[in-house]
Amino acid sequence: MISNALQENGATKSNGKWEINHKPIEIIIFIRSDDPVRKSIGEILSSELENIGFIVKKDYGDLNKAFVVVHGSDPAEMKWNLYTEGWGRSAFVRYDSVGLSQMYAPWFSNMPGFNNPSYWNYKNEHLDNITQKIYTGDFQSEDQRADLIQDAIAEGIDQSVRIFLASKIDQYVANEKMEGIVNDLGAGVPSRFTPINARSEDKELVIGVKQIYQGAWNPVMGLGDTYSRQIWGIISDPITFKHPFTGKTFPVRADWDVETAGPNGKLNVPDDVVMWDTIKQQWGKVSPGTLATSKVRFDFKFSNWHNGQKMDMNDILHSLYFTMEWGTQTDENDKTFDVEFTPMASQAVQTIIGIKPIDEDTVDVYVNYWHFDEGEIADWAALWSSMPWEISAAMEQSVIDGKASFSRSGATNKNVSWISLIIPNDAQMIQSYLNDFSENRYIPKSLESFETDFNYFDSRYISSSEWIEVNNHAVISNGPFYLSAYSPESRSITVNAFEDETYPFKLGYWSEFEKTEFPKITNVDSPDIIQKGTELEINIETSHADSILYFLTDSNGNSTLSELIKVGKNSTSIKIPGEKTEKLDTGAKDLKIFAISNSVLKPDYYSTSFLIVENKEA
Repeated sequence: MISNALQENGATKSNGKWEINHKPIEIIIFIRSDDPVRKSIGEILSSELENIGFIVKKDYGDLNKAFVVVHGSDPAEMKWNLYTEGWGRSAFVRYDSVGLSQMYAPWFSNMPGFNNPSYWNYKNEHLDNITQKIYTGDFQSEDQRADLIQDAIAEGIDQSVRIFLASKIDQYVANEKMEGIVNDLGAGVPSRFTPINARSEDKELVIGVKQIYQGAWNPVMGLGDTYSRQIWGIISDPITFKHPFTGKTFPVRADWDVETAGPNGKLNVPDDVVMWDTIKQQWGKVSPGTLATSKVRFDFKFSNWHNGQKMDMNDILHSLYFTMEWGTQTDENDKTFDVEFTPMASQAVQTIIGIKPIDEDTVDVYVNYWHFDEGEIADWAALWSSMPWEISAAMEQSVIDGKASFSRSGATNKNVSWISLIIPNDAQMIQSYLNDFSENRYIPKSLESFETDFNYFDSRYISSSEWIEVNNHAVISNGPFYLSAYSPESRSITVNAFEDETYPFKLGYWSEFEKTEFPKITNVDSPDIIQKGTELEINIETSHADSILYFLTDSNGNSTLSELIKVGKNSTSIKIPGEKTEKLDTGAKDLKIFAISNSVLKPDYYSTSFLIVENKEA
């Protein structure tokens, strides 16, 4: 295949090397040397390409270098051709609306060019269209969503900009004295719930990690690597999260109530619902007669921020302002535009109709979004803030002033800092803005309609500024731990328990996740030989299973029979009547049985074989 493609494009082979226009074809492979598995893959790939007849140049580095060479350069500069990439999950996800966009679609700012307008960019309108429909809930049924997913997978594999080679199984070691490990089906032992739920006799928990710092710490377009996400996951509480064993969305820092008109219906939106107007730069009421697909009421579980200030509705309002403002490009000179964040946020902007604050910790959110699982509607409509609004405002002003960028691509393009709140220089820049806000009695436009008492604003500025002064970083959040110290010299990060009475979850709150009972097939009573035309009965004993699913296949692997059967009192039977066994061909048949639990999406598996023979009495 490679030789034919090269010859069709004018390449020739001379002295065992492929040439085009009498010049040898060189391939540059960026190999992640900090990961033994990906280093081995890179070395094997290099060797094979050399055997085919290419000149191979190997460039080694870690994720920090990859951010510069691979993610931060213009593909047209040809600084790399192949990259041994790796991905991991921070949670188990049942309905993944992001993955296909992230891995295959240009609009998500994760394909070559990364939507940087000054770079060459990979284009694929078909993939953009399909994956945006999956992402924004633009489907009429579960089956239609499945068809969109299959279409996107087929196109992504056909294009093969990213090629997935293997799914690695990681091993983890824990001290036998430690209890409370939560082995998430997606994230594994490094699930955010493990450090939160861990218990031991020691007051200190030491976790070994491969890397401490591999990318910027900011909640807009940073905190994207596995290493920072694992730490951020215990510093910051999300409003929703995915159940570690079902993958379904469940509430964390808010309770919700979903009302939806379905994929084809509409709800009336009250006239006092408001939305941020990016043109007028103010909040305004929606137009009379506005409709929405769904409405979600959120009752927030506010607590104190790590700096001692109380979370409030202004944090939520500013968060929505930010999404709308930075998710909309009003013109080519719009300063509230980020090459990576804006294309992604614009999809949410198209679906958000407006919000209606009900009281100090309750809000109604109206969206044009539907999903057959109401938890996904709540997840889409969820408004939350992982950092105080004043930190966001200070970051925003630093980016508008051209001193920093939220994203890696923007930082590279503008030759400025990729803002990282854990780095002292960037933290001091944020502190400087906070001090200026205080001195100039600054009130953000996003909040001036809801709060007028400057003492409130000043207390926010002063508290966050003092936090930065004491801690030498600007990472302030709302989780069960707070960032105490970062030492690049010793490659260590220290987080301390946030012992604040306003924090809603006490130690042990998530302990239910450590006691998961997986479905198990304990016994299968299956005959070795079956006569055609006679009833086949296979008795099955299980534990913690709600149903079993079986597949009967012939010697060529073709499925001949399949059925989902409910389990009652840990036992059930597969019964195939004689009229069906009569139609089966003689010979060996393979039976695959899966025990399924509604509360744990990891089935148990059992396989056996038997012979179908002619009925001697027939």
